[in-house]
Amino acid sequence: MRLCFLVEEHYRHDGMPLDVVRQLTAWGHRVDVLRPGDSLMAISEAVRAGSHDAWVLKTVSGGPGLTLLEAAAAVGLTTVNDVRSIRGVRDKALAAVIARTRGLPVPVTYAAARWERLAEIPAAEYPLVVKPADGSSGRAVRLVPTPDHLAVLGPQLAGEGLLIAQPYVPNSGTDLKVYCVDGEFYATERCSPLHPGQGVRERQVPLGADIARIAAQVGEVFGLDLYGVDVLLGPDGPVVVDINDFPSFRKVPDAVAKVARAVLRLARTGTAVSAPGPALLAEPSAQVADAVRLPAPSGTALGVGGFGAAGLVGEPDLVGGAGLVGGGLGGAGLVNGGAGLVNGGVGGGI
Repeated sequence: MRLCFLVEEHYRHDGMPLDVVRQLTAWGHRVDVLRPGDSLMAISEAVRAGSHDAWVLKTVSGGPGLTLLEAAAAVGLTTVNDVRSIRGVRDKALAAVIARTRGLPVPVTYAAARWERLAEIPAAEYPLVVKPADGSSGRAVRLVPTPDHLAVLGPQLAGEGLLIAQPYVPNSGTDLKVYCVDGEFYATERCSPLHPGQGVRERQVPLGADIARIAAQVGEVFGLDLYGVDVLLGPDGPVVVDINDFPSFRKVPDAVAKVARAVLRLARTGTAVSAPGPALLAEPSAQVADAVRLPAPSGTALGVGGFGAAGLVGEPDLVGGAGLVGGGLGGAGLVNGGAGLVNGGVGGGI
Protein backbone atom coordinates (compact mmCIF):
# COMPACT_ATOMS: atom_id res chain seq x y z
CA MET A 1 0.00 0.00 0.00
CA ARG A 2 1.03 3.61 -0.45
CA LEU A 3 0.47 5.90 2.52
CA CYS A 4 1.15 9.54 3.26
CA PHE A 5 1.96 10.70 6.80
CA LEU A 6 1.62 14.40 7.60
CA VAL A 7 4.01 15.10 10.47
CA GLU A 8 4.21 18.57 11.99
CA GLU A 9 7.49 20.01 13.24
CA HIS A 10 6.50 19.39 16.87
CA TYR A 11 6.61 15.64 16.17
CA ARG A 12 9.42 15.39 13.63
CA HIS A 13 11.62 13.40 16.06
CA ASP A 14 8.80 11.70 17.94
CA GLY A 15 8.55 7.92 18.16
CA MET A 16 4.86 8.21 17.42
CA PRO A 17 4.33 8.31 14.48
CA LEU A 18 7.83 7.91 13.02
CA ASP A 19 8.27 4.41 14.46
CA VAL A 20 4.97 3.50 12.83
CA VAL A 21 6.33 4.77 9.51
CA ARG A 22 9.40 2.57 9.93
CA GLN A 23 7.26 -0.44 10.81
CA LEU A 24 5.06 0.00 7.77
CA THR A 25 8.12 0.40 5.55
CA ALA A 26 9.65 -2.77 7.02
CA TRP A 27 6.43 -4.59 6.11
CA GLY A 28 6.95 -3.56 2.50
CA HIS A 29 4.59 -0.61 2.22
CA ARG A 30 5.51 2.71 0.65
CA VAL A 31 5.21 5.60 3.07
CA ASP A 32 5.70 9.24 2.09
CA VAL A 33 6.29 11.68 4.95
CA LEU A 34 5.33 15.31 4.43
CA ARG A 35 6.26 18.05 6.91
CA PRO A 36 3.68 20.74 6.18
CA GLY A 37 5.11 23.12 8.76
CA ASP A 38 8.51 23.34 7.04
CA SER A 39 7.83 22.69 3.37
CA LEU A 40 6.94 24.49 0.19
CA MET A 41 4.67 22.24 -1.80
CA ALA A 42 2.49 22.47 -4.85
CA ILE A 43 -0.56 21.58 -2.82
CA SER A 44 -2.85 21.37 -5.82
CA GLU A 45 -0.58 18.66 -7.26
CA ALA A 46 0.42 16.90 -4.01
CA VAL A 47 -3.17 16.05 -3.16
CA ARG A 48 -4.92 14.27 -5.98
CA ALA A 49 -7.34 11.39 -6.26
CA GLY A 50 -5.67 8.00 -6.19
CA SER A 51 -2.28 9.30 -5.07
CA HIS A 52 -2.32 7.33 -1.79
CA ASP A 53 -4.44 4.68 -0.12
CA ALA A 54 -4.68 6.79 3.03
CA TRP A 55 -3.40 10.01 4.57
CA VAL A 56 -2.47 10.02 8.26
CA LEU A 57 -2.13 13.16 10.38
CA LYS A 58 0.01 13.75 13.46
CA THR A 59 -0.15 17.43 14.25
CA VAL A 60 -0.61 20.05 16.90
CA SER A 61 -3.90 21.92 16.98
CA GLY A 62 -3.98 24.72 14.45
CA GLY A 63 -1.13 23.28 12.42
CA PRO A 64 -1.18 23.45 8.60
CA GLY A 65 -1.41 19.66 8.28
CA LEU A 66 -5.15 19.67 8.85
CA THR A 67 -5.67 21.72 5.69
CA LEU A 68 -3.82 19.08 3.69
CA LEU A 69 -5.82 16.32 5.31
CA GLU A 70 -9.06 18.10 4.48
CA ALA A 71 -7.87 18.51 0.90
CA ALA A 72 -7.21 14.78 0.71
CA ALA A 73 -10.70 14.05 2.04
CA ALA A 74 -12.20 16.53 -0.43
CA VAL A 75 -10.89 14.52 -3.39
CA GLY A 76 -12.16 11.27 -1.92
CA LEU A 77 -9.09 9.90 -0.18
CA THR A 78 -9.24 7.99 3.12
CA THR A 79 -7.92 9.96 6.10
CA VAL A 80 -6.87 8.69 9.53
CA ASN A 81 -8.75 9.73 11.57
CA ASP A 82 -11.79 10.84 9.58
CA VAL A 83 -11.13 14.52 9.00
CA ARG A 84 -14.58 15.59 10.25
CA SER A 85 -13.95 13.71 13.47
CA ILE A 86 -10.62 15.47 13.96
CA ARG A 87 -12.31 18.85 13.59
CA GLY A 88 -14.91 17.74 16.09
CA VAL A 89 -12.37 17.20 18.87
CA ARG A 90 -9.75 19.81 17.97
CA ASP A 91 -12.14 22.61 18.90
CA LYS A 92 -12.67 21.98 22.60
CA ALA A 93 -15.74 24.22 22.77
CA LEU A 94 -17.36 22.29 19.95
CA ALA A 95 -16.31 18.98 21.51
CA ALA A 96 -17.94 19.98 24.81
CA VAL A 97 -21.23 20.73 23.04
CA ILE A 98 -21.25 17.46 21.13
CA ALA A 99 -20.20 15.38 24.15
CA ARG A 100 -22.74 16.90 26.56
CA THR A 101 -25.62 16.60 24.13
CA ARG A 102 -24.80 12.94 23.56
CA GLY A 103 -24.74 12.12 27.27
CA LEU A 104 -21.00 11.95 27.91
CA PRO A 105 -19.88 13.07 31.40
CA VAL A 106 -18.31 16.41 30.54
CA PRO A 107 -18.16 19.49 32.82
CA VAL A 108 -20.32 22.51 32.08
CA THR A 109 -18.24 24.64 29.73
CA TYR A 110 -18.06 28.42 29.38
CA ALA A 111 -16.57 30.11 26.30
CA ALA A 112 -15.25 33.62 25.74
CA ALA A 113 -13.03 35.28 23.14
CA ARG A 114 -11.39 37.51 25.78
CA TRP A 115 -10.26 36.36 29.19
CA GLU A 116 -11.82 39.41 30.85
CA ARG A 117 -15.29 38.08 30.02
CA LEU A 118 -14.63 35.03 32.18
CA ALA A 119 -15.00 37.34 35.20
CA GLU A 120 -18.78 37.05 34.62
CA ILE A 121 -18.74 33.38 35.59
CA PRO A 122 -20.45 32.95 38.99
CA ALA A 123 -18.11 32.64 41.95
CA ALA A 124 -19.83 29.38 42.91
CA GLU A 125 -18.28 27.72 39.84
CA TYR A 126 -14.71 28.21 41.10
CA PRO A 127 -12.11 26.76 41.06
CA LEU A 128 -11.98 26.87 37.27
CA VAL A 129 -9.75 25.21 34.71
CA VAL A 130 -9.15 27.62 31.82
CA LYS A 131 -7.49 26.71 28.52
CA PRO A 132 -7.48 27.66 24.83
CA ALA A 133 -10.22 26.02 22.78
CA ASP A 134 -7.58 24.96 20.25
CA GLY A 135 -4.93 23.98 22.78
CA SER A 136 -2.86 20.81 22.77
CA SER A 137 -0.05 19.24 24.79
CA GLY A 138 -1.16 21.10 27.93
CA ARG A 139 -0.53 24.55 26.42
CA ALA A 140 -1.73 27.47 28.54
CA VAL A 141 -3.86 25.33 30.89
CA ARG A 142 -4.47 27.28 34.09
CA LEU A 143 -6.09 26.36 37.40
CA VAL A 144 -7.90 29.47 38.66
CA PRO A 145 -8.77 29.02 42.36
CA THR A 146 -10.87 32.18 42.89
CA PRO A 147 -12.20 35.17 40.93
CA ASP A 148 -9.36 37.26 42.36
CA HIS A 149 -6.83 34.89 40.83
CA LEU A 150 -8.40 35.36 37.41
CA ALA A 151 -7.16 38.94 37.30
CA VAL A 152 -3.63 37.69 37.97
CA LEU A 153 -3.60 34.69 35.64
CA GLY A 154 -5.84 36.09 32.93
CA PRO A 155 -3.24 38.22 31.11
CA GLN A 156 -1.18 35.06 30.53
CA LEU A 157 -4.05 33.85 28.33
CA ALA A 158 -4.23 37.00 26.23
CA GLY A 159 -3.76 36.22 22.56
CA GLU A 160 -4.80 32.58 22.93
CA GLY A 161 -8.02 33.10 20.99
CA LEU A 162 -11.23 31.45 22.08
CA LEU A 163 -10.97 30.27 25.69
CA ILE A 164 -13.01 27.70 27.55
CA ALA A 165 -13.49 27.44 31.30
CA GLN A 166 -14.82 24.46 33.24
CA PRO A 167 -15.40 23.97 36.97
CA TYR A 168 -12.48 22.05 38.45
CA VAL A 169 -13.22 18.39 39.15
CA PRO A 170 -11.81 17.46 42.59
CA ASN A 171 -9.47 14.51 42.17
CA SER A 172 -6.42 12.79 43.60
CA GLY A 173 -3.99 14.54 41.25
CA THR A 174 -3.91 11.54 38.93
CA ASP A 175 -5.13 11.60 35.34
CA LEU A 176 -6.35 8.50 33.58
CA LYS A 177 -5.57 8.40 29.87
CA VAL A 178 -7.56 5.80 27.95
CA TYR A 179 -6.22 4.90 24.49
CA CYS A 180 -8.20 3.23 21.73
CA VAL A 181 -6.29 1.28 19.07
CA ASP A 182 -8.35 -0.59 16.51
CA GLY A 183 -11.22 -1.14 18.92
CA GLU A 184 -9.03 -2.20 21.87
CA PHE A 185 -8.75 -0.04 24.99
CA TYR A 186 -5.79 0.55 27.30
CA ALA A 187 -5.56 2.73 30.41
CA THR A 188 -2.54 4.67 31.62
CA GLU A 189 -2.25 6.48 34.93
CA ARG A 190 -0.13 9.61 35.10
CA CYS A 191 0.39 12.78 37.12
CA SER A 192 -2.08 15.57 36.41
CA PRO A 193 -0.48 18.65 34.80
CA LEU A 194 -2.45 20.71 37.33
CA HIS A 195 -0.74 18.87 40.20
CA PRO A 196 2.87 18.36 39.08
CA GLY A 197 4.11 17.78 42.61
CA GLN A 198 2.15 14.57 43.15
CA GLY A 199 4.94 12.38 41.76
CA VAL A 200 2.60 9.83 40.20
CA ARG A 201 4.52 7.26 38.15
CA GLU A 202 3.20 6.79 34.64
CA ARG A 203 2.08 3.20 34.22
CA GLN A 204 -0.50 1.00 32.58
CA VAL A 205 -3.40 0.20 34.88
CA PRO A 206 -6.47 -2.06 34.66
CA LEU A 207 -9.39 -0.54 32.79
CA GLY A 208 -12.71 -0.60 34.63
CA ALA A 209 -15.85 -1.51 32.73
CA ASP A 210 -17.55 1.84 33.34
CA ILE A 211 -14.62 3.84 31.99
CA ALA A 212 -14.25 1.45 29.04
CA ARG A 213 -17.90 2.12 28.16
CA ILE A 214 -17.33 5.87 28.29
CA ALA A 215 -14.22 5.61 26.10
CA ALA A 216 -16.10 3.46 23.58
CA GLN A 217 -18.95 5.97 23.52
CA VAL A 218 -16.46 8.77 22.77
CA GLY A 219 -15.33 6.88 19.67
CA GLU A 220 -18.92 6.31 18.56
CA VAL A 221 -20.02 9.89 19.16
CA PHE A 222 -17.06 11.51 17.40
CA GLY A 223 -16.39 8.87 14.76
CA LEU A 224 -12.77 8.30 15.87
CA ASP A 225 -10.67 5.20 15.25
CA LEU A 226 -7.33 6.06 16.89
CA TYR A 227 -7.78 8.32 19.89
CA GLY A 228 -7.20 9.06 23.56
CA VAL A 229 -9.57 10.19 26.31
CA ASP A 230 -8.46 12.03 29.46
CA VAL A 231 -10.62 10.98 32.41
CA LEU A 232 -10.70 12.26 35.99
CA LEU A 233 -12.18 10.18 38.77
CA GLY A 234 -14.22 12.84 40.53
CA PRO A 235 -16.47 12.58 43.59
CA ASP A 236 -19.49 11.94 41.35
CA GLY A 237 -17.78 9.43 39.07
CA PRO A 238 -15.63 9.56 35.90
CA VAL A 239 -15.49 12.86 34.01
CA VAL A 240 -14.12 13.34 30.49
CA VAL A 241 -11.88 16.41 30.37
CA ASP A 242 -10.15 16.04 27.00
CA ILE A 243 -10.24 14.00 23.77
CA ASN A 244 -7.26 13.64 21.44
CA ASP A 245 -7.02 12.24 17.94
CA PHE A 246 -3.85 10.19 17.29
CA PRO A 247 -2.25 10.56 20.76
CA SER A 248 1.10 9.18 21.93
CA PHE A 249 -0.19 5.73 22.98
CA ARG A 250 2.43 5.68 25.71
CA LYS A 251 2.53 2.50 27.78
CA VAL A 252 0.31 0.65 25.31
CA PRO A 253 1.92 -2.79 24.80
CA ASP A 254 3.35 -3.23 21.29
CA ALA A 255 1.87 0.17 20.41
CA VAL A 256 3.84 0.68 17.19
CA ALA A 257 2.72 -2.57 15.58
CA LYS A 258 -0.85 -2.12 16.82
CA VAL A 259 -1.13 1.38 15.39
CA ALA A 260 0.53 0.32 12.12
CA ARG A 261 -1.95 -2.54 11.70
CA ALA A 262 -4.84 -0.20 12.48
CA VAL A 263 -3.65 2.27 9.82
CA LEU A 264 -3.47 -0.52 7.24
CA ARG A 265 -6.95 -1.76 8.10
CA LEU A 266 -8.40 1.73 7.85
CA ALA A 267 -6.58 2.33 4.56
CA ARG A 268 -8.22 -0.81 3.16
CA THR A 269 -11.71 -0.29 4.54
CA GLY A 270 -12.00 3.48 4.99
CA THR A 271 -12.23 5.40 8.23
CA ALA A 272 -15.34 5.56 10.35
CA VAL A 273 -17.94 8.00 9.13
CA SER A 274 -19.92 8.18 12.33
CA ALA A 275 -18.98 11.76 13.07
CA PRO A 276 -21.79 13.62 14.86
CA GLY A 277 -24.76 13.55 12.54
CA PRO A 278 -28.40 14.49 12.10
CA ALA A 279 -29.59 12.77 15.28
CA LEU A 280 -27.24 14.85 17.41
CA LEU A 281 -29.91 16.77 19.26
CA ALA A 282 -33.37 15.89 20.52
CA GLU A 283 -34.19 19.44 21.65
CA PRO A 284 -31.37 21.43 20.03
CA SER A 285 -31.56 24.90 21.51
CA ALA A 286 -32.06 23.90 25.15
CA GLN A 287 -29.43 21.18 25.10
CA VAL A 288 -26.80 23.31 23.39
CA ALA A 289 -27.45 26.14 25.83
CA ASP A 290 -26.83 23.75 28.71
CA ALA A 291 -23.74 22.27 27.09
CA VAL A 292 -21.77 25.49 26.68
CA ARG A 293 -22.82 28.33 28.91
CA LEU A 294 -21.93 31.83 27.92
CA PRO A 295 -21.09 34.89 29.95
CA ALA A 296 -23.71 37.66 29.90
CA PRO A 297 -24.65 38.55 26.31
CA SER A 298 -22.80 41.82 26.02
CA GLY A 299 -19.43 43.07 24.95
CA THR A 300 -17.35 40.38 23.30
CA ALA A 301 -18.83 37.34 24.97
CA LEU A 302 -18.78 34.58 22.40
CA GLY A 303 -21.77 32.58 21.29
CA VAL A 304 -21.59 28.92 20.48
CA GLY A 305 -24.80 28.85 18.52
CA GLY A 306 -25.24 27.75 14.97
CA PHE A 307 -22.82 24.85 15.16
CA GLY A 308 -25.50 22.68 13.53
CA ALA A 309 -24.90 19.15 12.37
CA ALA A 310 -24.94 20.51 8.83
CA GLY A 311 -21.33 21.49 9.21
CA LEU A 312 -20.50 17.91 10.08
CA VAL A 313 -22.33 15.82 7.54
CA GLY A 314 -24.02 18.22 5.17
CA GLU A 315 -27.52 17.57 6.49
CA PRO A 316 -30.05 20.36 7.06
CA ASP A 317 -29.07 22.63 9.90
CA LEU A 318 -30.41 21.46 13.28
CA VAL A 319 -29.60 24.37 15.51
CA GLY A 320 -29.72 27.25 13.09
CA GLY A 321 -27.11 29.82 12.30
CA ALA A 322 -28.46 32.54 14.52
CA GLY A 323 -26.37 31.35 17.46
CA LEU A 324 -27.12 31.32 21.15
CA VAL A 325 -25.65 34.74 21.70
CA GLY A 326 -24.36 35.69 18.33
CA GLY A 327 -22.16 34.82 15.44
CA GLY A 328 -18.55 35.62 15.23
CA LEU A 329 -16.01 33.08 14.21
CA GLY A 330 -18.18 31.87 11.37
CA GLY A 331 -17.29 28.86 9.34
CA ALA A 332 -18.97 26.99 6.54
CA GLY A 333 -18.98 23.65 8.28
CA LEU A 334 -16.30 21.02 8.56
CA VAL A 335 -16.35 19.71 5.02
CA ASN A 336 -19.49 20.33 3.07
CA GLY A 337 -21.86 22.93 4.22
CA GLY A 338 -23.97 24.02 7.08
CA ALA A 339 -24.22 27.33 8.81
CA GLY A 340 -21.03 27.08 10.80
CA LEU A 341 -19.72 24.94 13.62
CA VAL A 342 -19.10 26.99 16.69
CA ASN A 343 -20.79 30.15 15.64
CA GLY A 344 -21.38 32.27 12.63
CA GLY A 345 -24.31 31.89 10.35
CA VAL A 346 -26.83 34.69 10.41
CA GLY A 347 -26.35 35.80 13.99
CA GLY A 348 -23.68 38.42 13.81
CA GLY A 349 -21.59 39.52 16.77
CA ILE A 350 -23.18 41.31 19.66
